[in-house]
Amino acid sequence: MISLPALIRHPAVTGRQLPAVTERGSAVSAATPSGTALLVLDMISDYRYPGGDAVLSAASRIAPTIAALNQRLRKLGTPIIYVNDTRGRWESDQSTFLRRCLRGSQQAARIIEQLLPDPRDYFIFKPRHSAFFATPLHELLSDLAVDTLILTGITSHQCVLFTAIDAHVRKLKVIAPRDCISAPSSVQTRHALFILEHSVGARTVPAARLRLTQRRTRRIR
Repeated sequence: MISLPALIRHPAVTGRQLPAVTERGSAVSAATPSGTALLVLDMISDYRYPGGDAVLSAASRIAPTIAALNQRLRKLGTPIIYVNDTRGRWESDQSTFLRRCLRGSQQAARIIEQLLPDPRDYFIFKPRHSAFFATPLHELLSDLAVDTLILTGITSHQCVLFTAIDAHVRKLKVIAPRDCISAPSSVQTRHALFILEHSVGARTVPAARLRLTQRRTRRIR
């Protein structure tokens, strides 16, 4: 386990920023993988809000599985995009946000330890449930030539579901591994999975059953 001081010194938490996402899209590297991207929704949080304890428990259950999927995808060069709700507190950068979240409970800090963003990852703030609403996510995905989104995080019946619907109307394929999404109630997740499968056409197989391949790269001008 990484100590809290070590976490605070991590590049993602210090002034060494993750790739910035701007109004026009992202600070995309010269050559980036295309095809698939992974979204990690609302897992980086202090969980200090009404109902936060139940959401924190739900997030703790799926954090190890998401972390393992992150590692698999990073080895393949797949873009990983963290999208987080600010809950009305708009910090100027993700480092400030991460430091605030690390001052939450020990359980919240353990989640961050497992899912700490890599300097190659992308980081977006969102004001509402969907990762697409009032954010540059669509432009970023276009720059990365993404046609398939793997959705992970919380909560299944709100932010994950709303993001999946917005992805679907943008003609993106959706994968939502059933062991990488969660909610305070298992009933909420079951209902979300039904809509994901039958209305969005999402694949919901467990993460371990996903067949992941190295994606080709393309030059972004």
